[in-house]
Amino acid sequence: MLINSFLNYLQFEKNYSQKTIDSYGVDLLQFETRIKDYNEELTLTEVDPDIVRQWIVELMAKGYAASSVNRKLSSLRSFYKFLLINKELSIDPTRKIVGPKKKKQLPVFLKESEMNRLLDETDYKEGFVGVRDRLVIEMFYATGIRLSELIGLNDADINLVDSLVKVTGKRNKQRLIPFGNELKESISGYIKIRNDTIAIRSDAFFVKENGERLYSALVDKLVKRQLSKVVTLKKKSPHVLRHTFATAMLNNDANLNAIKELLGHASLSATEVYTHTTFEELKKIYKQAHPRA
Repeated sequence: MLINSFLNYLQFEKNYSQKTIDSYGVDLLQFETRIKDYNEELTLTEVDPDIVRQWIVELMAKGYAASSVNRKLSSLRSFYKFLLINKELSIDPTRKIVGPKKKKQLPVFLKESEMNRLLDETDYKEGFVGVRDRLVIEMFYATGIRLSELIGLNDADINLVDSLVKVTGKRNKQRLIPFGNELKESISGYIKIRNDTIAIRSDAFFVKENGERLYSALVDKLVKRQLSKVVTLKKKSPHVLRHTFATAMLNNDANLNAIKELLGHASLSATEVYTHTTFEELKKIYKQAHPRA
């Protein structure tokens, strides 16, 4: 009864999607079934923190990922918050519960030698498509921009005089990213062959052969295809090139705050993950090189 009331609240007052409501329902019914195994007389309003902790431990023991357990705990928190508001209970049993910590995934990136092979030794197609595809790879690596930012670029965002690209990031926040002579030459070459090949175009900087703006799936596919030529990484995506940019900058003594600004991160903590990456690489080199490692 209480669970149904809560789910109705999510549907009619909070306007949650049916998928989200179903997930909450599954989590809460799973929890209710389990507490009945502990004590058949026990109700959801009589649960104490120890029972919630015991349930979390059991889920982890069964092999649930930390993210899945935290999602289920989030369902419980929302449910008990609802009961508190409706005065169905006076103390929230989840209030002091801490969920399991997620294992941080270190960013996947390419080594400098792999990027050199990708840009200098890889055979791209002849003509407009080949020049464009190579520039897409180089733009990701040289600027660290996101996929959505790259396909959103317009001609007006490229400043060849000052070697700057204006990027519109998350929440429409704009930033300027400088680039070097090598990328400048590649951009100039691309613009020439694009303008000679495609007479009618949109305002987009990166376009298809019909003049329309590139879209995410197409760029994703071309990046995966090119990365497959030089690496055996399981993950091959534009974001890997963004990680590669950040790691290369940090390895070459760039200031962490400067990298944060270039990447368009809202906080420094998001950028600090790259320090862990370079430290892991440093440990690997140490173990390989030191005779007593």
